Amino acid sequence: MLVIIRGAGDIATGIALRLKRSHISVIMTDIPAPTAIRRTVAFSQAIVLGETRVEDVTARRADMPEQALALLQEDIVPVLPDPEGICISVLKPDAVVDAILAKKNLGTRITDAPAVIGVGPGFTAGVDCHAVVETMRGHTLGRVYYQGSALPNTGIPGLIGGFAGERVLRAPADGAFRQILDIGAQVKQGDVAATVDGVPMTCTLDGVLRGILPDGTPVCKGMKAGDIDPRCKVEHCYTASDKALAVGGGVLEALLHLTGALEAPAERKEEGA
Repeated sequence: MLVIIRGAGDIATGIALRLKRSHISVIMTDIPAPTAIRRTVAFSQAIVLGETRVEDVTARRADMPEQALALLQEDIVPVLPDPEGICISVLKPDAVVDAILAKKNLGTRITDAPAVIGVGPGFTAGVDCHAVVETMRGHTLGRVYYQGSALPNTGIPGLIGGFAGERVLRAPADGAFRQILDIGAQVKQGDVAATVDGVPMTCTLDGVLRGILPDGTPVCKGMKAGDIDPRCKVEHCYTASDKALAVGGGVLEALLHLTGALEAPAERKEEGA
């Protein structure tokens, strides 16, 4: 089974880990200059670095669909700089997963593949996809909807260690982002993590800097530019999050359901008789 995942940020990477470990072939796409915050656990870094590794899985940049298919034979996750998803019509996958997390549909169609799955708000099952997977932290995280949509975006991050919106660092001005602290740094409230046009971006609480934009990224004021984990576990910076894996589990469930892989054993036996 071949699945194309649109987006290669940390949530999309968690999805890719779940699928690949279930022996499903995965090809990913992202923008040519990725803006993932949690870069240490995002396969989008393969576009920038040529190759990256998250946990036990390696991803490598591919510039053509043919290259991507060749990388699959090496047990590597290919990542194409293809924000429009042009490769979908060429590769004709069994399923498409839109995990761009733009809070709106950026062009995915229910006709893109036999199984099309939207991740998070912005999709409606039965209209522009066959299933939607919930991304909001809480009781319904990872749940699959075969009718309707995910919960609407509140603009407030989910609670981690008792903190929500305070965890997110935002660009203090328009301009070029200048990174000062690295992912994994232990920080205190008030520490300067980066500057934009000379304006400091200060840490909002004590914890570990779990994610930060790369140096030189063009930003606008208020743009998400960093993430602090108040649980102070440095190792969390280098493994997929609970949320990413929960969403990945929901995508795996939807994929198996939509492709008939969960067909009743009795039916399979009857067909093989």
